[in-house]
Amino acid sequence: MREFLAPGRPDRLGVAVSGGGDSTALLCLLADWRAEGGPEIAAVTVDHGLRPEAVDEAAAVATLCARLGVDHAILRWEGWDGRGNLSDRARRARQSLIADWARRQGVTTVALAHTLEDQAETVLLRLARGSGVDGLSGISPRRRFLGVEWVRPLLGVTRQALRDDLVARGVPWAEDPSNADDSYDRVKARKALDTLAPLGLTVARLAETATHMARARAALDEGVADLARAACRIAAGDVIISRDRFDPAPEEIRLRLLAHAIRFVTSAPYRPRFEPLSEAAAALAGGGRRTLAGAFLSSAKRTIRVTREYKAVAGLSAPVGMVWDGRWSVSGPGGDGAEVRALGPEGLRALGNPRDSGLPHATLLASPAVWRGARLVAAPLALGGGDWRAEPLFDEESFISSIFAH
Repeated sequence: MREFLAPGRPDRLGVAVSGGGDSTALLCLLADWRAEGGPEIAAVTVDHGLRPEAVDEAAAVATLCARLGVDHAILRWEGWDGRGNLSDRARRARQSLIADWARRQGVTTVALAHTLEDQAETVLLRLARGSGVDGLSGISPRRRFLGVEWVRPLLGVTRQALRDDLVARGVPWAEDPSNADDSYDRVKARKALDTLAPLGLTVARLAETATHMARARAALDEGVADLARAACRIAAGDVIISRDRFDPAPEEIRLRLLAHAIRFVTSAPYRPRFEPLSEAAAALAGGGRRTLAGAFLSSAKRTIRVTREYKAVAGLSAPVGMVWDGRWSVSGPGGDGAEVRALGPEGLRALGNPRDSGLPHATLLASPAVWRGARLVAAPLALGGGDWRAEPLFDEESFISSIFAH
């Protein structure tokens, strides 16, 4: 674990601790490292408000942290409305809460306690869903997301080894009853691994597969980055792809680049699913148009353009000076009472001749504009900005570097 965390070691390391055996062991190991000259530690526990026992479990983590001399915070999520996928909603909320906490604490890196079994279960579940190289590469040891570096130093360690360590220390932990609930796919995968082990499909073998696939994924990412450098440019928030470089490239590289461009203009956490992505690519090859995952894709003789879809941003607003659509910062004179919204068809009608901007209709529709109520104040990208400026929070360099951020 020390070897994993040593490169680029932060001065202060965050650690997410639920109170279960894995995260409790990680907390103790990090405290050992701190005592040997490692970084300072700050721990955080998220109470999702879904189980009454969670309050006591968070309190137990607080007690252990006090004993170890580790700063600790408890965050509570109250956003569950009973709709949608609970596990996914809870995970997203947990990530967001921890990322906000980390920024407030000046913590740039947060350690998570995923284990060897977590890796194997993930690979098995993704295999069942027909995943390709990316999915079968499993859980990434490092990932930059929401402005935080998330690290998993225990992916090569078994749950049993961690619990043995806690027993030796005399440190108790909590068991989440959902870990034995067969209604969860991950619990089914855990039990299936016991059945598959005699065939050689063991936890260690599946984790080894993830390592092989991660290497393949890294090689593919390099190929995508090379094509992006040669074929792509960023203009007015759009990704413009040169077809003379794009069309001859291998299909896998083309699909990956197109998926990355869609994620880039939409700030989506995941790439589009394979089937609609491949259908969109086929349509673009024939000069067609498609909307996909919040992006508008259009093809011309020489270029493919990936634009933010207007419908995806039609309801978004932000005060002047705040980030709009995760990508734009708009500033200018007299911003009191004004807000940033998409230019949209109403804004286009209010402009004299938006075609003077030289931008496509779809790009202008989804571009940031300044409004006071129903009155258009400025449309910076449509040459109707005056002293107003719309600054993108991205460029060609960030487009390339984000290819490698998993």
